[in-house]
Amino acid sequence: MILNIILGLEIIQLVSEMSRENSPYIHIERTLLIIKPDIINYADKIEEFILRKGFLIIQKRRVHLTPEQASEFYAEHYGKIFYATLIAYISSGPIEVLVIARENAISILHELIGPQNSFKAKATAPASLRAIYGTDDQQNGIHGSDSFTSAEREIRFFFPDMIVAPIPVRLAAKDYLVRNVNPTLLKGLTELCKQKPKDPVIFSSSRDSM
Repeated sequence: MILNIILGLEIIQLVSEMSRENSPYIHIERTLLIIKPDIINYADKIEEFILRKGFLIIQKRRVHLTPEQASEFYAEHYGKIFYATLIAYISSGPIEVLVIARENAISILHELIGPQNSFKAKATAPASLRAIYGTDDQQNGIHGSDSFTSAEREIRFFFPDMIVAPIPVRLAAKDYLVRNVNPTLLKGLTELCKQKPKDPVIFSSSRDSM
């Protein structure tokens, strides 16, 4: 129930932010977030953190990369001094891979996860994910796409059938959400919190049929 409420509140937040924009189009970006093997047990907490920051989780999967697959994913780092350590690290256990979306997703996620080096993150961005969950300059716990080009390539690596281009949302659709979906969703969530039903799904469907 808590997760459903969080999801609903984040939809409201996203719609509210969209309603304040003057542009006729709101471009919702998609980007990739990876929770690395050493902090996989914190995946639920990290997902809740991302949702609270206005992101929607579009797709996710848990996978254990082979060294060969990890080498392909990090091919741009081939030949660098840390390459072998990076491949061993990322293929050492399961990872959680998420496609997340919101306006300016790439730049906002980059700020939330913090500097690449966890030591630097702890010193300069102590509230960032790498500061909280990272260990050192190698094991930083989190990967996030650093550009649209990277996001496109990385999403297709894990989700080859997914369309990555930003989604333009027309003001007409945005206004409909603000006028109709937002109040209804908020009313339902408020009632759900007050009643605290044993089964929120049955509670919701029974109210809809009244």
